Amino acid sequence: MAEIIGVIERIWRYPVKSTGGERLDSVEVDGRGLAGDRLYAVRDAAGKLGSGKSTRRFRRMDGLLRLSARLGHRIDGPELFDPLGRPVDRPNAFLRAYLQLDDVELAREDAVSHFDQLPVSVLSTATLDWVREAAPFTVVDERRFRPNIVLRTPPGTPPFVEDAWLGHHAHGETPDSPRLTFLASSERCAMTAAPQPGLPHAPEILKAIVHTHDGRLDALAEVATPGRLRVGDRLLLG
Repeated sequence: MAEIIGVIERIWRYPVKSTGGERLDSVEVDGRGLAGDRLYAVRDAAGKLGSGKSTRRFRRMDGLLRLSARLGHRIDGPELFDPLGRPVDRPNAFLRAYLQLDDVELAREDAVSHFDQLPVSVLSTATLDWVREAAPFTVVDERRFRPNIVLRTPPGTPPFVEDAWLGHHAHGETPDSPRLTFLASSERCAMTAAPQPGLPHAPEILKAIVHTHDGRLDALAEVATPGRLRVGDRLLLG
């Protein structure tokens, strides 16, 4: 029997990887994830993607989180905004000057996915409330964790309830609801603590998550069946 695990309170899409995103009332979800999510990234001449860390795939580019992007109904290219929220006319020229890197450009995803792991991140309000209690002297905001879905969970739901979802399917109650399969949790990195508009540097947040929950936060899912998600939809497990 399916169990109601919560109500979709907010939907977030991040058109440009590692920059701020946009809140949506509803969104199409296909096999790749939320339509347009991380469809673009800041890419250097070696093919590495701008991130808060340096790895084989990623290149650390400090300051990306101070920018934001919006697609709206457009998939042909995002609108980029500077740290003051002003639209950028020439994204590539702006990014090269802003990052002080002469080999970067705004690039659409091609053969290699822009996602770190899986395409859909779901974070419960129960876990968010725990973070606020664990780091009471800083500003805790869901934007630090870059979820796609913030799920309002019932009163009394324990923090890290997302762990109980792993290995299970979730779906809404409408006929066009997508079906998600929860498979893993995100391993949090320095981006959790990085400053962004309205949010100061906050290393204590990552320290608390590492100490209490091995640095993991949220539930990551792949899309088993496409559909449409809406704010206010109830999600059922099973």
